[in-house]
Amino acid sequence: MKVLITGGAGYIGTTLCELLMNRAEIEEIVVYDNLSRHNYNLFIGTSKLNAKLSFIEGDILDSRKLRRAMTDADAVIHLAAKVTTPFADQDAHLFEQVNHWGTAEVTYAVEESNVHKLIYISSVSVYGSGESIKDVNSNLNPKTFYGISKMRGEEHVTRLSNKLSTHVIRCGNVYGYNRSMRFDAVINKFLFEANFHSKINIHGDGQQHRPFVHIEYACEQIIDTLFDSDAPSLSNLVEHNYSINDVVEVIQELYPELEMIFINNNMRLRELKVETNQDAADLTILKDRLKNFKQAFTI
Repeated sequence: MKVLITGGAGYIGTTLCELLMNRAEIEEIVVYDNLSRHNYNLFIGTSKLNAKLSFIEGDILDSRKLRRAMTDADAVIHLAAKVTTPFADQDAHLFEQVNHWGTAEVTYAVEESNVHKLIYISSVSVYGSGESIKDVNSNLNPKTFYGISKMRGEEHVTRLSNKLSTHVIRCGNVYGYNRSMRFDAVINKFLFEANFHSKINIHGDGQQHRPFVHIEYACEQIIDTLFDSDAPSLSNLVEHNYSINDVVEVIQELYPELEMIFINNNMRLRELKVETNQDAADLTILKDRLKNFKQAFTI
């Protein structure tokens, strides 16, 4: 199988590539990425990439280059996106261009190729916020330009569902260590600040919940979809719903001298929980994972 991964040099893409290289079914992996985050860590380090993997520096809005890169691909995993923290609301034009129309270009290229499977990594941000727990049947009500753009991207992908195997995966907030880190994601950011500054800032009262998924678990589920699912599907990729205070409680156990500063602590910020079959209150898994993450810091 030949797989093209748009945004494959990013945070999720790095772990995904490392896992896919070890699969015998995979003959070739093409990473298609414009390196807009200036993150080159996929290409350096002691963990070597094998000959299965090749890299094309390109933008998903470059339709000609994208079509050439897709030549002979059996499957496309579409990760490329302008990404933000869940409720940030800025850069409306960039979100619209990259996440909406960029995804449109991917679907147009797929439509003209021999690709038989398209996996699109969307976001739970399409649900917006609210007190009720969201599932795939919940109404979409995105509150940010980012969420709106991901919802529009979904529409382009599902348009192809009667022509090939399409899979829309709404991903929660991804956390955990790999060599292409995102430190704007809340758990990763908190752990970095706790380790190097012994202080974290918490916006609001900390009672707001967010849906989370670990980087390795997320990539394993994407790979399962790549190999096991043929019928078009729509799913959420969430392990646990933690409150910000839950996360802080675990980090404080790892860093007993941690100072916490609440900003506008009289405010309750937007709430978002997404259905999961795991115990949302179980912090044991989170603590074990953050212990391992902590050991990855060099000082």
